[in-house]
Amino acid sequence: VGRGRLRAGGHVPAAAERSGAGAMAHPRVPAGRKEDSFNVLDLAEYTKNRPWWRKVFAPSSGSSAEKYNVATQLVIGGVTGWCTGFIFQKVGKLAATAVGGGFFLLQIANHTGYIKVDWKLVERDVNKAKQQLKFHSSGNKMPPEVKSKVDEVITFLKKNVILTGGFAGGFLLGMAS
Repeated sequence: VGRGRLRAGGHVPAAAERSGAGAMAHPRVPAGRKEDSFNVLDLAEYTKNRPWWRKVFAPSSGSSAEKYNVATQLVIGGVTGWCTGFIFQKVGKLAATAVGGGFFLLQIANHTGYIKVDWKLVERDVNKAKQQLKFHSSGNKMPPEVKSKVDEVITFLKKNVILTGGFAGGFLLGMAS
């Protein structure tokens, strides 16, 4: 049990507060009155083993189906899906333009003689990459970390079907706009 004010990294001792060494001035406690005592909560330890959505929303937050009605879930899912789809579309166009423009410039540079491509070396490297892809895809096993994250996502999607449906619809609308 500590005495004093709770801060993010610990607490300020009551003696430091009375002397003015704390972050804020603390009113002096009358001589006959005892100061309140409380437990110090270490936030780093408290949040270490908690899922990210519990840290963001609240310790008591369950699935959205328990907290919101169907219309609210559809609106939340639809708006976030539309925003995500719209941004995805813009970033995708930018990336496609950059990659296509890069290939175009490389082809012009090759045609005009600024660069010379060793096609035998390119073919050897592509074949080597194909062999590595065949080797890695033959096992078809997911690492346990990936499998646990996939299971978490599937559980979330099952608990929040309406929100997920709204997000999917909004995402498609955002991609189309």
